[in-house]
Amino acid sequence: MQGIALSLLVLILGRPSTVAAQTSAVAGDICPADLGAQVDAIANRPEFSRSRWGILIQPLSSTTTLYSRDATKYFIPASNAKLLTTAAALQKLGADFRIKTSVYSGENGSLYVAGRGDPSIAEAQLKSLAQQLKQRGISQVNQLIGDDSYFQGSAVNPNWEWEDAQAGYGAPINSLIFNQNAIDLLLSPQALGQPLKVTFVEAKLANQWQLQNNTVTVAQNESEFIEIGRELDRPIIRVGGQLKVGAEPESAYVAVVNPANNFLQYFQQALAAEGIPVKQALVASASRNLNQELATVESPPLAELVRETNRESNNLYAEVLLRLLGKVTDKMPVPQENTGESGLKELKTVLTQLGVNPNSYILADGSGLSRHNLISPEALVQTLRLMANSPAASIYRQSLPIAGESGTLKNRFNITPNRVIMQAKTGTMSGVSALSGYIEVPNYEPLVFSIIVNQSDLSTAKMRSATDEIVLLLNRLRRC
Repeated sequence: MQGIALSLLVLILGRPSTVAAQTSAVAGDICPADLGAQVDAIANRPEFSRSRWGILIQPLSSTTTLYSRDATKYFIPASNAKLLTTAAALQKLGADFRIKTSVYSGENGSLYVAGRGDPSIAEAQLKSLAQQLKQRGISQVNQLIGDDSYFQGSAVNPNWEWEDAQAGYGAPINSLIFNQNAIDLLLSPQALGQPLKVTFVEAKLANQWQLQNNTVTVAQNESEFIEIGRELDRPIIRVGGQLKVGAEPESAYVAVVNPANNFLQYFQQALAAEGIPVKQALVASASRNLNQELATVESPPLAELVRETNRESNNLYAEVLLRLLGKVTDKMPVPQENTGESGLKELKTVLTQLGVNPNSYILADGSGLSRHNLISPEALVQTLRLMANSPAASIYRQSLPIAGESGTLKNRFNITPNRVIMQAKTGTMSGVSALSGYIEVPNYEPLVFSIIVNQSDLSTAKMRSATDEIVLLLNRLRRC
């Protein structure tokens, strides 16, 4: 679930005269020996005097360092944390792993739907379950019981900021997930000075929620942003921000309040559409001894879940992967133990076995939404390199956004003098901008890198622009 993409002005640095004087070098190329000075020239600009940079640049083939700046220090990684979560998931669960959701028969005409955290369930999956039940001869349900006990612990990470937990990108994580536990809105600009038109993608929800619309349509030279939240105790959604006149509509998402009940509500509707009425629906917080399995659906393979996690920077998917790690730990799970905490322990075990320094990062969640996450550029580069030499190398790398083409990098590096062949994970929150991944350098060898800006008072656009300038320097490296 993405917000508005910010257009970036990427500045192309001119080459110092000392380098230009090298007659053997192609104009614009950079020798490895000169890289440090040019990166420093960007990071040391006066506008970054109060910001922290963490950078590590190495060849993919070795641990030789081309440039390092506080590479072993801790930084808030934002969504770069997903690089660790997805690496551990692929290592532990395997690319073909699928998440199963089952419906079991119960006593006295009851049905149990057992969720195991599939983040991909939407109307099509619920319809399939209902059709399977109809084929089994189910004609009515006295009690539809949702077993939401597979993942234990709080559905919302206590380290997340309140404004994040209200938004769709901070939706709660539970065992029965429908439509990513979010309500979809469409925001459309109107005449100049008028509020944006706010439309519920699912029209009937308009009768269940009250909208507080504090948006405005602005002129073409104005910036664009959207802010969305909801009340904790009342069905009120607050929408703020602005879009330009004539701009395309923007999607926005707000987190649902009771995700398991939300799942059951839509499943009840799917059953009714197949002619199977439900007398009562309720959520069970504890698992039971279940009888015959009557219907089942499976998620896409883990390879696809990882791609959605990294390419679109999907927080809910990342948090599900973390909890799945907590369910498949080599240690016997403790009843009622927080599945997210178990997942963090298992993630560290798996990545340590892979070869990542366990002291080079501290995680508080799987998505990077928490500001309690601390990761060094060293940890990110180690993970990227080690995964490049693992059996899951191609799946892991292909899950990353491609510069100028896909995911969160679709609108970056698409207007440059030379094509940038890069697959990298972005990370953004206020005061934080991160980019870590792989880059194929035309006149050099493949590189692995991590670039993080922290504690900055600059706009996201300015932090990204400077980071992109450093990437463009790497793209000009040559052997000399």
